Amino acid sequence: MDRVDLLRIFLRVAATGSFSQAADQLSMPRPTVSLAVQQLEARLGARLLHRTTRKVSLTPDGQALVERASPLVDDMLELEQRFRTPPQAIAGRLRIDVPSRIARIVIAPALPGLLARHPALRIDLGSSDRAVDLVLEQVDCALRVGPLPDSSLIARRLGSMPLINCASPDYLARHGVPHGPDDLGRHQAVHYNSPTTGRAASWEWMEDGSERTCMLGGAVGVNNAESYIACALAGLGLIQIPRYDVQAHLQAGELAEVMPAYRPAPMDVHVLYPHRAHLSARVRVFIDWIEVLLRQAGALDDAMGS
Repeated sequence: MDRVDLLRIFLRVAATGSFSQAADQLSMPRPTVSLAVQQLEARLGARLLHRTTRKVSLTPDGQALVERASPLVDDMLELEQRFRTPPQAIAGRLRIDVPSRIARIVIAPALPGLLARHPALRIDLGSSDRAVDLVLEQVDCALRVGPLPDSSLIARRLGSMPLINCASPDYLARHGVPHGPDDLGRHQAVHYNSPTTGRAASWEWMEDGSERTCMLGGAVGVNNAESYIACALAGLGLIQIPRYDVQAHLQAGELAEVMPAYRPAPMDVHVLYPHRAHLSARVRVFIDWIEVLLRQAGALDDAMGS
């Protein structure tokens, strides 16, 4: 076996924690799988697995090899597919990270269609409201909404995401409907606390072409979008949120938009990925696919930027 085959077999054993399961998934005899791992250990001069009668676990060297070898094997698989199958065939594992609400509302429902078109593709979908380290956590690409910090990552702008102000009918019945910034002094907000810094975001709006801000009172602060919307539905205060994110609640009458003439500035949406001389076909497919999905969901409101 060549080195790639040895690595591929080792990675399958590492993923399943079992020589037998790896052999079944690879359609190989179990002794062949065991021999391949032994050959790899001999070639590297390191013990990669702890073996017991009940389970197999990684040694520190084995864990380090998994982290380094996984993208190499995926890239080799993709390269082989490019020559062995039609150019549109996409294979290998794609590790992505996106905001939690986009993962649940937009991406997860559409994944069956993507995988039907690319059955050899494997998706690791990370979803949170924190900024992951793409290089350290070996993420192929990430979708980010809002300002970007300075970094060595490549950023491709997909468009901008419109935001609205809204609250529950119960909250508005108790506190009145605000019509402009002058009314905000008698209102409360659900505070969105940055998952990175913990600081509460200011209330923002555009007026005469300029961005204005103020801090509203409020009894509750949250650090993720799901809780943010849930608190608004519970009548705890005003929120500023992407319109697509609460479209179903608006249509159901569970939330109502307020101050439409004083909306926050739209937020830019980017896909980030580590610099590579040749961008993986898997990443290119994902970028094109997610842009279409976001537009269909009403989450983007302008043409793709650079």
